[in-house]
Amino acid sequence: MAQLEVLQVSKAFDATPVLREVSFAVEAGELVCLLGPSGCGKTTLLRIVAGLEQPDSGQVRFEGQDLAGVPVHRRGFGLMFQDYALFPHKSVAENIAFGLRMAPKEQRLDRQSLQRRVAEMLTLVNLVGYEDRRVHELSGGEQQRVALARSLAPRPRLLMLDEPLGSLDRVLREELMLELRHILKRVGTTALYVTHDQQEAFAIADRVVILQRGRVEQVGAPAAVYRRPATPFVARFLGMQNLLPGRVVALTPQPTVATAVGTFACAGCAPEAAVGAVVTVVIRPDAAAPAASCADGDRRNCLEGTLTELSFRGSQVKIECAVGELGPRFTFDLPGAAAASLPAVGEPLRLRLDPDGVVLLPAGEENSRTDVQ
Repeated sequence: MAQLEVLQVSKAFDATPVLREVSFAVEAGELVCLLGPSGCGKTTLLRIVAGLEQPDSGQVRFEGQDLAGVPVHRRGFGLMFQDYALFPHKSVAENIAFGLRMAPKEQRLDRQSLQRRVAEMLTLVNLVGYEDRRVHELSGGEQQRVALARSLAPRPRLLMLDEPLGSLDRVLREELMLELRHILKRVGTTALYVTHDQQEAFAIADRVVILQRGRVEQVGAPAAVYRRPATPFVARFLGMQNLLPGRVVALTPQPTVATAVGTFACAGCAPEAAVGAVVTVVIRPDAAAPAASCADGDRRNCLEGTLTELSFRGSQVKIECAVGELGPRFTFDLPGAAAASLPAVGEPLRLRLDPDGVVLLPAGEENSRTDVQ
């Protein structure tokens, strides 16, 4: 049985739907990210799980218990917010101990046990020796670690994190992503993590729940979701801009689709559509490789156009390819070493597309929500 279950949860504010029949489950010790654009309902959903908001319909269950009517302080959950909510007049050790001191009387630790628990948390977040420092003396990353230690100190049954890295700059965020995952996995805490940042979610989560307009679009492991986005929205949200209409022309030996710019085979795709069905073709940005020629008999998965933009980014080269003067434009991320084999901007460009990087989706975005196992 899943430890946390969200079952058909709906919520509206002033008759405006914010969550629409949201369902997903979290296993014990699992780290699940709620991922989606601003306004999709992530924080509202987190607040409902915490008990800070009540759903209009649906259930939240933890270890089989319906949490309806269970107050926030009786749920045994921890919360960590973007602004950390640390007490500037308290030391690092006093901040970490705050949750322990606020525990119900029957759960409070004696002085020696409390000090031992604070010391454990300082070791966990690599802040040994910082116990007497004030919050204003710490860097943003150090404050983030204190907030995490304070949230974990009471041993919460579930830890909820709302954009915890959102106030940090990109370099520091990337540094702390893996550290945060390592700490949470080390203590084995079940966690529900909210973010709008795809890279952050993929680096931290065991699974992601992608939301749009209050609905679940897709649930799955990060790699599975990236390799096989379930809807055009998911594809675009994950940075895949190469979408175009097509028509299925064969299902064996591989699903094959004809488009205005060529015919493409898809490895591992099994769309529930007959030959002749209209589909949306997604070409992932990592699917392309430079090709010397497309005249070798099998022209499937060959894209010919003009190189219109090239941006060298060290380990990667981002390119744009235009097909025809008024035709579509495609963007791809190539390995940095591929730059030497690319033509100059404005010159003809030929690319071979990996069939594993081609995804076929139903043409109607509204009908294509799914789970990825």
